[in-house]
Amino acid sequence: MASRDPHRDLAELRIDATNLPSALVADSSQVRPGELVIAIGNPLGFVGALTTGVIHAVGPVRRHSSRSWVQTDVRLAPGNSGGPLADVRGRVIGINTMIAGGLALAIPSNIVLDFLSAGPFDAWLGVTIHPVRIPRSNLAGGSAHKFGLVLLEVEPCSPAASASLLPGDILLGTEQKPFASVGDLSQALQGKGQRVLRLEFLRGDYSRVRRVTVQVGDRTAPRSSVAA
Repeated sequence: MASRDPHRDLAELRIDATNLPSALVADSSQVRPGELVIAIGNPLGFVGALTTGVIHAVGPVRRHSSRSWVQTDVRLAPGNSGGPLADVRGRVIGINTMIAGGLALAIPSNIVLDFLSAGPFDAWLGVTIHPVRIPRSNLAGGSAHKFGLVLLEVEPCSPAASASLLPGDILLGTEQKPFASVGDLSQALQGKGQRVLRLEFLRGDYSRVRRVTVQVGDRTAPRSSVAA
């Protein structure tokens, strides 16, 4: 595996081979609602199954992610994830990923190409998260934070663990921008090389906003940091 993006569920694999056939890739920014699409995969173990549908929208999904998705009504099942979503000319416009709100979501081809051209991806915090709503009454000082990401697990020796973040802590955002979706954390982590990320979070009785400096960009060595 050359690189991966766990938040987009993408991985770049490289093999030692030449003269392999390749699929044509279309510009996903030109995709429009109403266009016919084709999804190919191995749903429930049926190899090479094909299903068709129509594009409903291209853009963020409300209450799911601030990132853009190709949203269609094609029927997906376990085994379709990672398969291509193509237009009627057979050009790939996305990678099928999941079902949300009754629609099939695919990662737009342009985002996949950006991921491949960006090189190794090191946006890694080492946590399992779940979105939560924060009652305003829980925060002292009339904080405007309404959304957070509760830490369900913290991976040992990860940047989060080295920064003394704990399961049960609620990430509120960076010092510059509060989180409004799960995708906002991924965006905050993006970048290359070792760098510092300043996060705001809640702990204990959740009455006080705390701050922590996390060093990210290196999956090989634990880092030290101080929580405030």
